[in-house]
Amino acid sequence: MGRAITLIRSDSLSDVAEYAYAAAAPAGARLIFLAGACPLNEDGSTAAIGDYAGQAAKAVENLQVALAAAGASLQDVISTRVLVASSRREDLVTSWEVVRDSFGDHDVPSTLMGVTVLGYTDQLVEIEAIAAVLDA
Repeated sequence: MGRAITLIRSDSLSDVAEYAYAAAAPAGARLIFLAGACPLNEDGSTAAIGDYAGQAAKAVENLQVALAAAGASLQDVISTRVLVASSRREDLVTSWEVVRDSFGDHDVPSTLMGVTVLGYTDQLVEIEAIAAVLDA
């Protein structure tokens, strides 16, 4: 299966952001829209209670499982939205660093947002994603 994604950067925009500003998938690519990956254990309990980094890591792990079930990987992700239940920039940065590091050099366009509350008890982090693959 070939990679479908082209990450797009512009010399006219700041290079401070740790992600590409845009991404494109060619005609014929199969798009995969993922529900928000939550930091839930297999039994439905919330992982890493009170730990932003731990919950971000578990959410990435669950995102990878969902991607694999759809025939994709983190390298096929075209964009993400990282939701963090906090008004503190430090908590957002802690969560973001885990997510960013999980993607390695594949620095997809991303939005990082502080929100008031997330859906599960003790949940601090959620990651939405869209992926694109070229099926053989």
